[in-house]
Amino acid sequence: MIHSNNNKSKTTRRKFVKSLAISTTAFTIIPRHVLGGTGFIAPSDKVNIAVIGVGGRGKQNAKELMKLKDVQVTVIADPAEYWDLGRFYYKSLAGRGPVKDMIEEHYSTTTQNYKVAEYLDFRKMLEEEKALDAVLCATPDHTHAYVSLLAMNAGKHVYCEKPLTHNIWEARQVQKVAREKGLATQMGNQLHSTEELRKAVEILRSGVLGEISEIHAWVGASRWTDGLRGFPTGSSTLPVGFNWDLWLGPRSDREFNEVYAPVTWRDFWDFGCGAMGDFGCHELDIPTWGLDLSAPETVELFPAGYSDENIAPHGEIGYFQFPASSKQGTIKLTWYAGGLRPPQPESMPKEVTLPGRGSMYMGEKGVMVYQPFQTPRLYPESLNPLEPTNGHHRDWVDAIKGGPSASSSFEYAARLTEITLLGVLSLRMRGEKIYWDAKNMKATGLPEADQFIREAVREGWEMG
Repeated sequence: MIHSNNNKSKTTRRKFVKSLAISTTAFTIIPRHVLGGTGFIAPSDKVNIAVIGVGGRGKQNAKELMKLKDVQVTVIADPAEYWDLGRFYYKSLAGRGPVKDMIEEHYSTTTQNYKVAEYLDFRKMLEEEKALDAVLCATPDHTHAYVSLLAMNAGKHVYCEKPLTHNIWEARQVQKVAREKGLATQMGNQLHSTEELRKAVEILRSGVLGEISEIHAWVGASRWTDGLRGFPTGSSTLPVGFNWDLWLGPRSDREFNEVYAPVTWRDFWDFGCGAMGDFGCHELDIPTWGLDLSAPETVELFPAGYSDENIAPHGEIGYFQFPASSKQGTIKLTWYAGGLRPPQPESMPKEVTLPGRGSMYMGEKGVMVYQPFQTPRLYPESLNPLEPTNGHHRDWVDAIKGGPSASSSFEYAARLTEITLLGVLSLRMRGEKIYWDAKNMKATGLPEADQFIREAVREGWEMG
């Protein structure tokens, strides 16, 4: 639920919300295009960033951006004024009200009366906030592509949470526009910038394990809505200050139900992509990056527990088959979710157990086990990591200011997302084996898959 305003400081603020475009920063900002061409930002300048979607993940991203001395979060946009996320892993309040207050309190320590511009509708924000340099998108999955495309077409650098898009066609569109615009982009798979993941990538590239033939990746994640079968029935009272129609975005109209939002939207195919979509861009990052994987030839995922055309399963197990290349032979990748894990290989000591989440790489000379935020374990051992990273958000901001492209730019992120979404596609096809024709973006012999490869959208939310 969304908390209503209970103190005097919020009363005036609420009146501003009704007019959509609320306040401006306490100082004048000269648009970048006046200074040096579209997207130009001098290394010494501050980067003005808008956060679109300030729920739990958006709030966390705003905190990370506020750590960067050459960044200012100047604008936020979200259809919700308040979300109580106490029962979820965010354990906090979010939405426009709390996040605006948090940002203004942070910057007011150095800039007196600092104000953040606030919008209900991000489309209006992009029309009016000409001084913006960049946008961070932390909306639910089903609006990632729309927000990213609109922002890039407005000349803004874009950081978008994972998965980059909700379907494969969208991933290709976002990649295409990112190439055309030449803007700084980054997908929010933050583990990509950790030293431990980069160490795992370097080990794969080094060849110390020999040729890799088999990979296992697993997460403990399951559904949030245990026991629910399909869409919820009936409606709930609309939270105060929440624009449900805007939250729905490209999806078909329906009555609001509190089971849809916040957070639990991940369980529904219309809005999220289940555990595969939520974690695939993390757990499949090491093999995609380290082994330079292209699209798989076949994908076959089987749901565990109840699922249907509307709701994701409680867990899954399945197989990606990647073709041989000039660098490696055929690779089989097995995916597990919902508590399922691979068997422990004989080469591992009996006293060592596999973690609850991670990945394992079976080479002709040895095995590597990776767990997020832990140094990869080798049987046998070791190599040096990739060149260090300054942090996931920092690398994006450096790219905005003329530095090297961020390592999870949309060029790479679209490929990783497509591999992830092929797993989602197989699940939505109830475990059908996908023979993937990457060139034509088709599941061979399965014309009924087309509706999920490129999903229908409501009028006014078209993306090309």
